[in-house]
Amino acid sequence: IPNLESGYKKFMRSTPSSGSEEFASTRWSIVLAAGQADRPDSRQALAELCQSYWYPLYAYVRRRINDPHEAQDLIQEFFSRLLEQNAFAIADPQRGRFRAFLLTSLRNFLTDQWNRTKARKRGGGQMRLSLNFESEKSLDALEPTDDQTPERLFDRQWAITLMDLVMTRLRDELVRAGKELHFEQLKGFLGGGRTGTSYAKVARELGISTGAAMVAAHRLRRRYRDLLREEIAQTVASPDEVDDEIRSLFTCLSR
Repeated sequence: IPNLESGYKKFMRSTPSSGSEEFASTRWSIVLAAGQADRPDSRQALAELCQSYWYPLYAYVRRRINDPHEAQDLIQEFFSRLLEQNAFAIADPQRGRFRAFLLTSLRNFLTDQWNRTKARKRGGGQMRLSLNFESEKSLDALEPTDDQTPERLFDRQWAITLMDLVMTRLRDELVRAGKELHFEQLKGFLGGGRTGTSYAKVARELGISTGAAMVAAHRLRRRYRDLLREEIAQTVASPDEVDDEIRSLFTCLSR
């Protein structure tokens, strides 16, 4: 979201807190519940979360390892172990943010791997997630160009990944509603600013009045905020943590 210094306060003022009922069946809460009971849906929930948030972990490893292929091998091996073992059983529901759980688990895994003489060969017959290592983002964005620590890079990439996921969900909703052009014309207003265009120009492109364009932009921002809260709720253990996680993510992006 643009205008990060003021964005968090605006976001918090305009977004109601999540209720416990809508929170009850989020993916991470299902995974955490599986630590105490047999939940057949927990494995799928964990796999979906890993599929969505693998890239920040890859960024963390790439900041510490020069060889991208070795980094890819380590991430695949990490997820294989995470999905094949009951690793989430050790997650503390009282401090159970998925972001913290993944980073701690990865650190422990890397320590274990680096204490071995050699990482396992690629593949190994283990379950592998379909991770898009070949994307331009994956190959080019992680060449060391600054002095960010692996931990700070992980947090920042987590926030960026989250925003990308939410933006994709928002676009898909409008495409299904036959309003793809509305999304393309109005997405520049999501941060509350005017990013090089104007409501009058957008109104002409959409064939609506300027007032209608302003209302549409307001509704788009509100829906974006709702989707952002929903996505964050998938990665924390209780509704009380949503606002704090939003605050943390805005802080990561503003560094």
